[in-house]
Amino acid sequence: MVKKISILLAGILLCGFMVGEALAARPGGTFHFCAPYGGDLLTLDPHKGTRTNDMLVMLNLNRSLYSWDPEKNRPRLELGEKVDVSADGLVYRIHLKKNVKFHNGRRMTADDVIWSYERVMSPKTASASARFVRVIKGTKDYEEGKASKISGLRKIDDFTVEITMENPVDPSYSLHEVGTAILPREEVEKKGDGFGFDPVGCGPFRFGKWVKGSEIVMVKYPDYYEKGKPYLDKLVYKIMPEAASLDMAFRAKELDATVVGSTQYPVYKADPRFSENMVEVAELFTRVMGFNPQYAPFSKKEVRQAINYAIDSRLIIQKLLKEKAFPCVGFLPSTSPAFDPRARGYEFNLPKAKALMKEAGYEKGFTFECIGTSGASAGVVVVEAIMPFLKKINVKVKPQRLEGAALSDRLRKMNYQAFIWSLSSGAGGDPLQALYRWHSKNPSTAGNYIGYNNPEFDRLLDTAFKTRDMSKRVDLLRKADALFRKDAPVWFFNYNKAVIAHQPWVHGIKPVAVEMMYQNMADVWIDESSPRAREK
Repeated sequence: MVKKISILLAGILLCGFMVGEALAARPGGTFHFCAPYGGDLLTLDPHKGTRTNDMLVMLNLNRSLYSWDPEKNRPRLELGEKVDVSADGLVYRIHLKKNVKFHNGRRMTADDVIWSYERVMSPKTASASARFVRVIKGTKDYEEGKASKISGLRKIDDFTVEITMENPVDPSYSLHEVGTAILPREEVEKKGDGFGFDPVGCGPFRFGKWVKGSEIVMVKYPDYYEKGKPYLDKLVYKIMPEAASLDMAFRAKELDATVVGSTQYPVYKADPRFSENMVEVAELFTRVMGFNPQYAPFSKKEVRQAINYAIDSRLIIQKLLKEKAFPCVGFLPSTSPAFDPRARGYEFNLPKAKALMKEAGYEKGFTFECIGTSGASAGVVVVEAIMPFLKKINVKVKPQRLEGAALSDRLRKMNYQAFIWSLSSGAGGDPLQALYRWHSKNPSTAGNYIGYNNPEFDRLLDTAFKTRDMSKRVDLLRKADALFRKDAPVWFFNYNKAVIAHQPWVHGIKPVAVEMMYQNMADVWIDESSPRAREK
């Protein structure tokens, strides 16, 4: 009996070893990914880039002081070993890693951190990422030419930098952005405008070549500071803006992974060859229909709530969006660090909607105009889909299609009755900044398109802003989101469901909520079954 048990245990241990061995990350090979947004890239200079297509490539050439942790849905220290924070939350002393090297072989120091942030803030750079660095004290004076350096940046020694904030905010939510990447000054100054086409960073891959309109090739950097990474020898980004081309290339196994659009999603989901290798995430974008409170019916909370109860959002997600979205609970998505898993959103309840309309004095209904773009997930096509639902509470909707720029202009001026759009609910992943969009001090020109004004909501955010205890801050933000949900200043439609499909030989793709395509390719590897497993 003992012998049988011993044999059984040995078998279990052997199986466990074999499984562990099979799942061990394998080094080597070439990975073909896609750059699917908006055609060719414009630049590989992270301080000058603005487009997602550029950023998803630059992410793996460079590293910022912080990086996004997709498992915890918050930033983590990347180029530092530890950080000491002052009691007032204003001063961050960061002890840098001593083994970070740029692709030219030089070691990164505190001077590089300071110079990189000064370059981002320089008017000569005209960086769109300046908004992230502005959290640091003294950036305004530097930007306006009133100071020769940023007062909030101080070098303690070669591997220690002190950052003083303008306000007690967590800089990680701003300084994880690839637009704040740490660069080698000598390479930028030597190459000038050419740096964007022959970049040097400190990421896991170094620049290989750029075939305009076709592909970007990057190769493994052997002196990368994470031991044993990256696993891949080569990373190739194929520039493929057409969904049909992506689909064909993926099916032909020419791509190792691809972004999945709304047309392909139901097809891939129904096909077991693909459905088993799909990674989904609720990105930090919330699709809503906003109500202008200056239009009489929308000044009534009962009317706004009635609209939320009258629309079967889940049915629209199922039928119109083919399940490529997650139902809304509040403004903060389920991947937000402050999302409340106990919260419940508006459920379809027609009797309750009718009762609320009667209570508000609008039992006979009203008519309103809703402006939006041609977007399939948050445009006038959605407005057309909700019209039959609203008709049952005697509300008539007149959809008007606009170009994105025209829509944005009218929202900033609050020149509308209602609008439908996809709004960022992440603000770099920071739930406090995401909700601050709706603070009464924030004007429509800065994102408060609905003119939301609730003193209790403001108080909760103001208190959260001053609170250093993260658990207490999260509790305050959850209460603020719940209050926003109860006030119903918008119809809560859905959270964007971003999807990547990968081949069965691919391992390490993560659900990245800030932007699904921002994959840290240092963690990705391919097994022997890949046709490019031994390609260098």
